[in-house]
Amino acid sequence: MTKENLVELILNDYDSFVEYCQNNSDIEISEADFSHANLENADFTNIDFSGTTFQEANLVNIKFIDCDLTSVDFSRANITECDFSGSILNGTTFNYATVNYCNFSDADMAGANLSEADLSDSDLSTSENLDSCRFDESTVWPDDEKLPEEFDSTYNYDLSSLREEDEATQETY
Repeated sequence: MTKENLVELILNDYDSFVEYCQNNSDIEISEADFSHANLENADFTNIDFSGTTFQEANLVNIKFIDCDLTSVDFSRANITECDFSGSILNGTTFNYATVNYCNFSDADMAGANLSEADLSDSDLSTSENLDSCRFDESTVWPDDEKLPEEFDSTYNYDLSSLREEDEATQETY
């Protein structure tokens, strides 16, 4: 079955998608387009969604457990009660997204972009590499008990903004 057919099943006939998943493993739906989609109560455990876009989608109670979500675009999405446990979120974009009551247990957040995201009710306490993500002063974080112990949410510069000390103090004549 093609990726396009799988996307159609997810959007229009979820029960048939579940049946397909029961009979197949290693499902890949990379670089698909779910922009503006309304998805609810779906189980996408162990699916490769790398490079997929969920821009401005409404996602409620979705299980993204152990998924490859590398470079997925969740920009401006409304994400509620979703489970990202054990997923790879390297380079994933959550810019301007509202992420409510989501679970990021053991999710690899290295390189994720959380600029302008509202994560206020999500649990990131056991996420991995959160200190390697990008965020800004407008990112809304959950309470400290829902963040890793050593994580400093006040630091808002990524590695590309670092400069040599000499460059920072040099005056231009």
